[in-house]
Amino acid sequence: MIDGHGDDICNYSGIRLNFSSNIPAFADLSALEDHLRGCLSLVRSYPEPSPQSLEAEIAHSIGTSPSEVMVTSGATEAIYLIAQMASHMLAPAQRTYAVVHPTFSEYDSASRMFGFREGPDAWLCWVCNPNNPTGEVRPADFIAGLAARHRLLVIDQSYEDYLPAPLPSCEGALVLHSMTKKYCIPGLRLGYVTGPARLILSLRSLQRPWAVNALALEAGHWLVGHQPRLIDVPAYLSEAQRLRSLLNGIPGIRACETHTNFMLCTIEGRTAAELKEHLAAREGILIRDASNFPGLTPHHFRVAAQTPEADDELISAIKRYGLFPVR
Repeated sequence: MIDGHGDDICNYSGIRLNFSSNIPAFADLSALEDHLRGCLSLVRSYPEPSPQSLEAEIAHSIGTSPSEVMVTSGATEAIYLIAQMASHMLAPAQRTYAVVHPTFSEYDSASRMFGFREGPDAWLCWVCNPNNPTGEVRPADFIAGLAARHRLLVIDQSYEDYLPAPLPSCEGALVLHSMTKKYCIPGLRLGYVTGPARLILSLRSLQRPWAVNALALEAGHWLVGHQPRLIDVPAYLSEAQRLRSLLNGIPGIRACETHTNFMLCTIEGRTAAELKEHLAAREGILIRDASNFPGLTPHHFRVAAQTPEADDELISAIKRYGLFPVR
């Protein structure tokens, strides 16, 4: 799905504060930026046809074999490659998939692109953990149950670095990891898949040459080598809970429970689209209209915590919207 994602800042002008992306906008990327400025000559040459050197470096950093790691141009490329690989394994009548809604739209889009239909006893299953847009973390027994019921389980752990504790592993599953999210670099498009070597080998056979550009690869090497501490995760998660509490203090707004840095909210009396357009036009603030997630309504929106000062501005701007009395 090309349209309907968060962080559609390209469609607006004058945005000061961006709550629509699930990435903290305040991360200090100056060291990475300085490094990449000195590497611009890399654009004069082709990158590695297959990003094997970065795969080996990631594998070493996480204690696994390079044969069980595949670097991709963001987690979204991995989603489409996995759906394509799965379609090659099955006859058309066997191509069934399962997904728990509401969740990231690309699982549906990729599955349908490669001839899968949704069904209860599906061969392929997608789960987002922590889940986008709800912020829910699926417990280990829930994940184990999915692995037992489906032949191929794909766990998208793009937001795993915005949790207070690591997620449990699931043997045999393909797991998506997002360097985009971990290092706050959405414009570079960088992620990787871990899983059984036989499945990673099949995925590699489908990836186009030069799928990951030279600057993204260089950034990946620098980030894995330096492991910069860009976010104080405990403090950031505490701020997310403070923002949720403030939102729930506004009559007509309800912010759902979350385990990570973003939260799903509802608005009464108006639609999320109306609130979004008002905040963008009048306040220079962007939120995520979440009404296009399957299972949600025109009253759902999503925000990700930013700095305390920015979060306070969001609260004040919503109160100024005129629907709700200020307490």
